[in-house]
Amino acid sequence: MSRIWLSPPHISSAEQQYVQEAFTTNWIAPLGANVTAFEKQLSDFTGRFTLAVSSGTAAMHLALVCLNIQAGDFVFCQSLTFAGCAFPVLYQGATPVFIDSEASSWNMDPDLLEEALKKYTEQNKKPKAIIVVHIYGMPAEMKRIQQLAAEYEVPVIEDAAEAVGSVYDDVPCGSMGDMAIYSFNGNKIITTSGGGALIAKRIEYIQHARKLSDQAKENFLHYEHSQTGYNYRLSNICAGIGRGQMEVLAERVERKRENFQLYSELLSSISFIQFQQERAPAFSNRWLTVMNLQDHNNGGQLVQQIQVQLQKQEIESRPVWKPMHSQPVFKNAPSFINGVSDSLFQNGLCLPSGTALTNTQIKQIVSIVERVVCNEEIVI
Repeated sequence: MSRIWLSPPHISSAEQQYVQEAFTTNWIAPLGANVTAFEKQLSDFTGRFTLAVSSGTAAMHLALVCLNIQAGDFVFCQSLTFAGCAFPVLYQGATPVFIDSEASSWNMDPDLLEEALKKYTEQNKKPKAIIVVHIYGMPAEMKRIQQLAAEYEVPVIEDAAEAVGSVYDDVPCGSMGDMAIYSFNGNKIITTSGGGALIAKRIEYIQHARKLSDQAKENFLHYEHSQTGYNYRLSNICAGIGRGQMEVLAERVERKRENFQLYSELLSSISFIQFQQERAPAFSNRWLTVMNLQDHNNGGQLVQQIQVQLQKQEIESRPVWKPMHSQPVFKNAPSFINGVSDSLFQNGLCLPSGTALTNTQIKQIVSIVERVVCNEEIVI
């Protein structure tokens, strides 16, 4: 039986052409024509300045460095996210302050954000940045968040790692904050195998980040360094994959949304299964379809049973991100919690959502979910 993965790469023919060009020209080293062209694609897509780098985490680190985040500073960060979003705050010696989610989009709760901004400003600890995440491709409530950020004069960094192709109020996610990051890891909606991008509204940020990403080399014939740099460059080969992937992004978003629509229709008869709500002006790429069983008395137990039965059928699923405020590495970090992200972690499950997934496979997955929740015997 062929394994059904959660969100595997989906490669077309164009990627091979661009990669072959790298081999034909013998440009296998980092940077090169594919990187330059890929950055232009991203800039055209977002309407902003772009730097392609080795990962989304690298992009986030560079964003914090560009904002001069350092030891003693505070950075407000969405708690429901992947650790790669928050780790760079520690790289800089700063303190993350985690903000819980609201129940609709599962993203940063603007009410909690306002409470945190007021409290920390009154204590003369105003944060140096706000990191908001578009979790699972669902845009956060950016209008309210941006209003609060402007009121308190705090820069916003969008973690759009999962939201390439998502839109909020007709603006692509990644184009609303002072800076933003994309991830092109192998499980994302489009991939460069491993890679990411820093997006910024000011070219000065990108110029600074570009220098830092190349070991902060000065303009000398010899190697001269006046500040700490990083090896965050993107491979010319990986960028070739990205060029081809950008050409099919619209198709990938369409298929992800079709996956979600079929899951939600087939499971609509089970009243306690809920999904992320897409409310205007948000348009989600539906990177992953995630179901939430919090309205069932034994939702957490059912989620575990479903995952076990899917695994027995060689079908990958995954729990919702464990909130950062619950992670041992962040046990001493301040937080503003309302219980939403903890409940989602307890009662949520990410279902296979690959763009090459067939309707027949989705129906197979749904049948297993239905038999578990209806307490029927699973035939192996």
